[in-house]
Amino acid sequence: MTSSAPSSSFRSPKLDRPIRLGVLISGGGTTLVNFLKKIEAGELNAEIAVVIASREGIAGIERAREAGLACEVIARKQFDSVESFSAAIFDRCRTAQVDLVTLAGFLSLIRIPPDFERRVLNIHPALIPAFCGQGFHGHHVHEAVLARGVKLSGCTVHFADNEYDHGPIIVQRAVPVLEGDTPDTLAARVFEAECDAYPQAIQLFAEGRLVIETGQLRIG
Repeated sequence: MTSSAPSSSFRSPKLDRPIRLGVLISGGGTTLVNFLKKIEAGELNAEIAVVIASREGIAGIERAREAGLACEVIARKQFDSVESFSAAIFDRCRTAQVDLVTLAGFLSLIRIPPDFERRVLNIHPALIPAFCGQGFHGHHVHEAVLARGVKLSGCTVHFADNEYDHGPIIVQRAVPVLEGDTPDTLAARVFEAECDAYPQAIQLFAEGRLVIETGQLRIG
């Protein structure tokens, strides 16, 4: 999973308009709905330019269309390689003039092209570098957290690159793991943290405040 190496020095562009988001989904679209709520509340200065679903028949498609958003299905099974699948997704994002791509429960592997390096964000339902990497997604993460018996979990928003759950960390939020938790109860608590963390990271990007130097991110 490789690409050309991003520059060692980076600052996100400061925008004087709402940031245009591409939202990639594979399930219920709850993160998409949260974005819409934050935009409506004036807490996120953004507009959703396009929603891309990785498969048919998911609830997120209907939620997007109910909100009046353009939602397209670009299914992995329609392509013979990760590269051609990824090219179709990013071509659509270019057409929609997307500033930032947000992975919102998107479960298909993609390759990020050079012109979208440092322009793709992901959220992971644990505190990276714990409980992350290939196979750690959704309830698999929360099951592993409970099996290990840790006392804190949470979420991490980071720049995505071409490694699983890799790339500079932007925002993290910790939540307690409580006695008697199930994967469902823990997932709900983590999602509450995600609802604030992800929009905050997007807003920081749009304000030109994300600075990366020698692989480390700071908020300027």
